[in-house]
Order: sequence, then C-alpha cells, then structure tokens
Amino acid sequence: MATSPMECGYSMFAGAAAPVAGRGVVRSRRISPEAGRALEILGHAIEYLTDEFVYAGGSFSARDPQVEAVQLLMSLNRKVYFECPEVPGFAERLRALMRPRTA
Repeated sequence: MATSPMECGYSMFAGAAAPVAGRGVVRSRRISPEAGRALEILGHAIEYLTDEFVYAGGSFSARDPQVEAVQLLMSLNRKVYFECPEVPGFAERLRALMRPRTA
C-alpha cells in the first residue's frame, strides 16, 4: 500500500520547515506534487539502506559503499527540498501589504 506525501511527513503545499543557515530562522517551502513524490521516494530509499546497514551489523566507515550511497541520497534529498520556493513568512506578507504601491 502506497503512502501519501502527507503520511510520510512531506506536505505538498507548505513543506516541512528548515532553518536558514546562520540566522536560526525557520522557513517553510512550497513543495510541488512532483518534488513531494521525489522526496518520498528518496526518503524510503534512505530508510531502506540505513535499515539494511544496521541489520547487517556493518562497521561504520566513510568509505563503505552503502554509507556513500546513503550520503548521496541524502544530498539529493536536500537538493530537491532546497529547490522548492520559500513561503513568505507572516511579517513579510504584512510588510508587502503595508508597502506603498507606485504606479
């Protein structure tokens, strides 16, 4: 049975929030259905490989091909997520409404 993006923790409209480096500000992102599906698939693949590694009792080494595969999938996951546009925060939307319009 397939899970929806909402069930696996990814929202297709206002995705999970992530801190912006250096500012400690939490920003939401607008995740398209395609990006949500990619994040879901990558998440399952990361979870599967990680579980396999743990159950096999492998020793942790940065040169282990399975660890490298997980790191590669995680970097692709971040790339997909950070390519999604940020949702403006409440203060930004309020400032935009208060800004005088020039014609």
